[in-house]
Amino acid sequence: MIALITLFVTGLITLFVAFTRKPLLVGIIATIGLIGGLFGLMYESRYGIRLFPDYHGLNFDTTAVMFSFICIIFTTLLVWTGFKPLTENENHAGDHIALMIFSLCGALIMTSFTDFFMFFLGLEILSIPVYVLAGMKKSDALSSEASLKYFLTGSFATGILLFGIAWIYGSTGSFDLLEIKNAILNSTHNSSLLYVGVLLVLASFLFKIGAVPYHFWSPDVYAGSPATIMGFMASVVKIAAFAAILRLFTDTFDSISGVWGPLVLGVSVLSMFVGNLSAIKQTRVRRLLAYSSIAHVGYALLAVVTFDSVETTTYHYNVYYYLLAYGLATIILITAENIINDESDDIENWVGIARKNPILGLFIIMAILSLAGVPPMMGFFGKYLIFSQAIYDYPYIVAIALLNSGIGIYYYLKLIVKVLRKPYEAPKFDKLIICSLQWIVLIISGVLLLIGGFLLLLF
Repeated sequence: MIALITLFVTGLITLFVAFTRKPLLVGIIATIGLIGGLFGLMYESRYGIRLFPDYHGLNFDTTAVMFSFICIIFTTLLVWTGFKPLTENENHAGDHIALMIFSLCGALIMTSFTDFFMFFLGLEILSIPVYVLAGMKKSDALSSEASLKYFLTGSFATGILLFGIAWIYGSTGSFDLLEIKNAILNSTHNSSLLYVGVLLVLASFLFKIGAVPYHFWSPDVYAGSPATIMGFMASVVKIAAFAAILRLFTDTFDSISGVWGPLVLGVSVLSMFVGNLSAIKQTRVRRLLAYSSIAHVGYALLAVVTFDSVETTTYHYNVYYYLLAYGLATIILITAENIINDESDDIENWVGIARKNPILGLFIIMAILSLAGVPPMMGFFGKYLIFSQAIYDYPYIVAIALLNSGIGIYYYLKLIVKVLRKPYEAPKFDKLIICSLQWIVLIISGVLLLIGGFLLLLF
């Protein structure tokens, strides 16, 4: 709660300071507020202090703190990596940052809610600023298209969610997750109503995370949004959604996993195949990353259906670790997109980056290898945790996941070859200008990707 209040106040201050047209001041205030929110989260977790002890709508337990922590970290890194292009190309850097912080507040609620009222509130606070952010480049028709598509699909998913919540309430007579769980365990519910409601809620989540068959919006929205906002959607928004999935389906609805488990398993497999096979033929970086993210959603969903095979805390940590690795790699590639700063987003613009700037090329290659799941990068250990967790219950599905990882390696290596290759013609950019904040983001993310696996082995 301390972190949530700190971030909300920071968002308000940032929004008002934005009117001064002093982007440096906006950046400083946002950074101080984000770091303050991080320390508030750690302080509240360490000492168990609650500002409102009688209010039980939010519960920052271990899972909530873990996922809230990386949401704040990723937002901070994205603010830093996007600060230079926002201040150079737009007059609304403060608006961008303030809306990202407000959306982050929704993400924190999504990780810690204990009833459907707070869940819906968190979802809307998370989503509405992102609808606006996706269309902030008013001069770009693709950005406006991305905003409209994201808004329409998001609104449709919200409608399905509300319909599902209504069915669950009609079955159990409560919005509180603990009371709903007890009603299910004590069989004091209407099974048909409950099952329909749970499946509708699940369908709305599949929209939000861009899983097959509800993935159609993802490539267009990712390609049309500003690079920093695309990174925010691919990392913070997805992490918050998965935190909510864990809280609902592996706790409240765990006793009826036979109803939703097979559906999630099927969606997982379809997402892997559609994401990886579609990514092969992409010629634009953001569309490639969009389809890649669909495949990664498939891997993460595989863990959702195997939660009962390990201790719950360990299971949550496995998903957390995987999403952390995915988010760090995505942020590095988004930073590279901001550095190139090309409107066409053509993959050919990445040709020879390692020759123009070897250090930047090294960080890009590290991120790509992590997404591909190649050791010793953090992404390899993330996949190992999920696959080793699932292999006891679904060995054939793990074999399919390994096959898809091989497909992913193919198009990731194609991108690495382009980064390393000597350009056939004069490069579009003679020199890549990287600001100090972007270097900080690259170093932090790159070091964590490299040592994250070894830290896992140590602890």
